[in-house]
Amino acid sequence: MHIIITDAWLAKSRAMHLSGLKLVGAGVLASVLLMLGAIITYHWVFLEGVRQGWPGFAPVARLVHQNEADSQNAYLRANLDAMARRLGEMQARMVQIDSLGERVAGLAGLNPAQFKLPQGAGGALVAGRDLTMEELTVALDSIEQSSGSRVDWLTVVESRLFDQKIQRTMVPTEQPVADTPVGSRFGFRIDPITGRSALHTGLDFPANPGTPIVAAAGGVVVVQEYHAAYGNMVEIDHGNELITRYAHSSKVFVKKGDIVKRGQKIAEVGTTGRSTGPHLHFEVWVAGVPQDPSRFLAAGENLASAKPAALATAKP
Repeated sequence: MHIIITDAWLAKSRAMHLSGLKLVGAGVLASVLLMLGAIITYHWVFLEGVRQGWPGFAPVARLVHQNEADSQNAYLRANLDAMARRLGEMQARMVQIDSLGERVAGLAGLNPAQFKLPQGAGGALVAGRDLTMEELTVALDSIEQSSGSRVDWLTVVESRLFDQKIQRTMVPTEQPVADTPVGSRFGFRIDPITGRSALHTGLDFPANPGTPIVAAAGGVVVVQEYHAAYGNMVEIDHGNELITRYAHSSKVFVKKGDIVKRGQKIAEVGTTGRSTGPHLHFEVWVAGVPQDPSRFLAAGENLASAKPAALATAKP
């Protein structure tokens, strides 16, 4: 009998405990629903009051909207100020580009005055104000237009410099036999075979057989043959009616139609043809008239000596 009473009491206790949990859960749920209802009611009343123009609601609505507008204005102003600073940096960089373009134009042989710089402006800053969006847009459009014209101009300068580089590589200023002094120069001399005065139409470079002969400039091989007087002969056309001739070679490493670069090995020194000993006979022809090759080689030496000097005096 005692055991039966105890089991009944335990069952009753568990039922009461579960009922308590349910009451707590119901209370929490009721509190949440009450809060949501209060929020919904507040927003409905507030919006309705603003919409209907109830007394006291309009100032509160204006205050809320004013705070939002102030925050948006502050955000926009911060962005505008940042863009204005970047605009100033871009304008300063454009001035540097203008100065560089003017100097490079002079090096390219163009008139630096054609590289129009913006008109100078300056003075003491008396009072300043923030830029508006319209003013900032106009300034950006102006930079875009000016940058496009500068790109066009610098493209012209680049093209001119490229043409000059090509022309320099096509002018025979490279000594065809390295580190070899000239033996017989251009002009009238006593012919070594006949002993009579005769015109020597080139320069002679005495050297050991097999010494490399290089192209004095880039061009196209137009003649590669054996000539009774010149022996194994190579002629290179450099354009603009400019031709160089290499004679008396023992070996030739190019053929007609080959494109050669400045300094490329084209033959080896020999004594073929009308020759008294191993040497290179080097000629330069312009429009069918023989020229003194030493003038071209001297120009190449001056250019080579000017480069280290220019590098030494150049400022970073």
